[in-house]
Amino acid sequence: MTDATTTGARGRELTLRAIVLGGVLTLMFTAANVYLGLKVGLTFATSIPAAVISMALLRYMAGATILENNIVQTIASAAGTLAAIIFVLPGLVMVGYWQGFPLLETTAITMLGGILGVLFSVPLRRALVVEADLPYPEGRAAAEVLQVGAASAEGAAENKAGLSALLWNSIMAAGFTLLTQMKLAAGEVSRWFAVGAGATGIGGGLAFALFGVGHLVGLSVGMAQLVGLVTGWWILLPILTQGVAGPDAETIANTIFRDDVRFFGAGVIGVAAIWTLVKIAGPVLGGIRSAMAASKARNAGTVMAVGEQDMSIGWVFGGSLFLLLPIGWLLSSVLAGGPLAGSSAVLVAGALVFVVVVGLMIASVTGYMAGLIGASNSPVSGIGILAIIASSLLLVGLLGRGGGDEASAAMVAYALIVTGIVFGIATISNDNLQDLKTGQLVGATPWKQQVALIIGVIFGSLVVPPVLNVLNETVGFVGVPGAGPNALAAPQAGLISSLAKGVLGGDLNWTMLGYGVLAGVGFILLDELLGRLGKLRLPPLAIGIGIYLPMAVILPVVIGAVGGWFYDRWAARRANPAFAHRMGVLTATGMIVGESLFGVFYAGTVYLTDNDAPLAVVGDGFALPSVFVGIGLFAALLWLSYARTRRMVAAAEG
Repeated sequence: MTDATTTGARGRELTLRAIVLGGVLTLMFTAANVYLGLKVGLTFATSIPAAVISMALLRYMAGATILENNIVQTIASAAGTLAAIIFVLPGLVMVGYWQGFPLLETTAITMLGGILGVLFSVPLRRALVVEADLPYPEGRAAAEVLQVGAASAEGAAENKAGLSALLWNSIMAAGFTLLTQMKLAAGEVSRWFAVGAGATGIGGGLAFALFGVGHLVGLSVGMAQLVGLVTGWWILLPILTQGVAGPDAETIANTIFRDDVRFFGAGVIGVAAIWTLVKIAGPVLGGIRSAMAASKARNAGTVMAVGEQDMSIGWVFGGSLFLLLPIGWLLSSVLAGGPLAGSSAVLVAGALVFVVVVGLMIASVTGYMAGLIGASNSPVSGIGILAIIASSLLLVGLLGRGGGDEASAAMVAYALIVTGIVFGIATISNDNLQDLKTGQLVGATPWKQQVALIIGVIFGSLVVPPVLNVLNETVGFVGVPGAGPNALAAPQAGLISSLAKGVLGGDLNWTMLGYGVLAGVGFILLDELLGRLGKLRLPPLAIGIGIYLPMAVILPVVIGAVGGWFYDRWAARRANPAFAHRMGVLTATGMIVGESLFGVFYAGTVYLTDNDAPLAVVGDGFALPSVFVGIGLFAALLWLSYARTRRMVAAAEG
């Protein structure tokens, strides 16, 4: 394949048509993610679907390049990820502070936090993308998609085999997901049972995308998440559910998981995040120094390699400081004329310090988490929980508790708005480094990609408010007066607003958070001991994620990690191990691509029909047969997929 990093072969990159196409995809992906996230509490990664659609369209235009396609997916990915702000902002309607989503304020919260997230992640690129040995599963997958798409026209046998693996597995994953939405095959299988006077269960999603992510993240992360799963579901739940009343084991287990185990997991994530910050502080500071040195060298006229050309560190620092002005204005306008107006100066100053300090910490942690397990599986909502707790504690520290119902309601709203800005930083940092990893692998110019990320944030910030307003006015949110029968659950926003009330009211579940912190310290010591003994590492952050996220999400990732390990052992014994390994990566990537593209289609269908199950062709009476169909078909397709890939590798080797 042509070396895209050479000056003569680079071709177009940050072009007007790439920006326009990225903007069009932004409208579709962001709207779909907003609706799906509010409906079921989940969003889908948009970079790979954007890359696939971009290649399909740009390949018919003269002079299209892999770098131009990369810009399109970068813009759409940043904008689609920004839709995760819905995990915070609907809380302002739920607590009665907003009656709708004012365009200026909603756009400002989303855009300011998002752009800060881009700027904060610029110096992190060198530390976490270039120098750190992190898998970046979705970043690598997107790069494979772009590279295969660009190389397929050259006719090389290996590239044709890779494209075949990508397409076949994409169709397979999309087809199976379609069957699950038709209710002909189960999309999730679980079994709940009593343990003494308590309850627990076992279950997993039949999701090819999650399996593919597991293949890409590797055995170390997969085993760490298995430790978290065992800790949360098979140790904590049987203990915590003893004597808890409920109609059945499933209700009991899910209630305690939501109310207690997730807080335990948040505690583990919190202490693991702090430890991660300590470990990566040196590389991050080194990355900042390297970025400053590179910027100085460029200003002095030194010719830099394309892959070293980040956005000027002066622009990063200056832009970050400049953005504090509109953030300060926004926060002041929120407080003006309200019960907290007399403390406006203190609250705004405290919030600005909070946004900078906590924002930088969160940018580092979420960037590291995305590199470790992927943006889709990174528990950004867990970071949102920690951020709302921290911002609420800041208000308690500045003003104390009490002051009446009106003051308490204003404090909750202010905490949500501050958290919204910080959450924007978190969601974008969680996604940006995946995109920058893709750029590194395809030979992109970092500063051009960073500009594209800012463009994506601006596009996404303009799309989110009108979509939220349409949904609020047509169906509403659960728990809000006047909401219709099809009101959106917005589960994360409801949880985060409840947490703000809990901290400010003094009745948060501190016990489980504290136990989680203690367990997190133990997991850190275990990982360090394994490292000293030369054994398989168990990253404590991945363990915390395994506790915090539902088993249905974690178990298929664990199985995928084990399956990928077995495949890689087989690939290492081949005559061309590099090609065999890449074919495995493309097999897993195809699974992610197919399910992601179907997610775009499905979100649009749900919205247009206002129906939770618009594609269902059978009723609940087929639930039991669908379980057997789902398990059998999923296992058979997995076996067929890897058998096909192995045959293709053997055929290419002659």
